[in-house]
Amino acid sequence: MTAAGDGPWLDDAAGRLVRPFTVSNGRTEPSIALDLISQVMATGVTPLGYLGPEHAQALDLCRAPVSVAEVAAQLRLPAVVTKVLLSDLVDCGALTTKPPAFHHNPTDRSLLEAVLDGLRRQL
Repeated sequence: MTAAGDGPWLDDAAGRLVRPFTVSNGRTEPSIALDLISQVMATGVTPLGYLGPEHAQALDLCRAPVSVAEVAAQLRLPAVVTKVLLSDLVDCGALTTKPPAFHHNPTDRSLLEAVLDGLRRQL
C-alpha cells in the first residue's frame, strides 16, 4: 500500500482507497469543455492555493502535450473526474488546452481505416 502523498491511494488487494468523486469534491461538471482527445499541457505557472495530490499528479503528467484520455488512464480515474481536475488546473492558469486537431467527420472512412491499420500494427 502506498502512503497518502506517494501517488494514487491504491491498495493492491482492495483497489482505490478513496472514491473517485471524492477527488473532485463530488463535482461532475468541468468548468470548461474538454474532449477525451483534447490536448493539455502545463504552462509553468504555479497554482495558487491548495490543490489535491491528484491535481499535482495530473500537472506532472502534462509537462508535454498529452490527451485528456491519457491523463485519466495514468491517474486511474474516470474521465469525468479527470476532466474536472484538469479544468481546475486550466482555471488557475497552470494548464493550457487545445481542442482536437481534426475538424472533419470522425466517422470518415479513411480515418477509420488508418485507426484500424494502426491497431493491426500493435497486435
